[in-house]
Amino acid sequence: MSIILRLDRVMADRKISLNELSDRVGVSNVNLSKLKTGKVSAIRFSTLNAICKALGCQPGDILEFIDDDSVQG
Repeated sequence: MSIILRLDRVMADRKISLNELSDRVGVSNVNLSKLKTGKVSAIRFSTLNAICKALGCQPGDILEFIDDDSVQG
């Protein structure tokens, strides 16, 4: 099973830059960049809450579950 981060898509839909989101959320550009590119294994609920508040979205807009077992190769 995999959780895919879709922060880049939501940011593009809202036309918000990484710098602007960083200022609104209070999280460094480096950490947001890691979230945006999916190079993290965890996210704090407080960070997710702040991102959702800043972007006016739901956690499900940012996180997507992919069942690896259902994908046939």
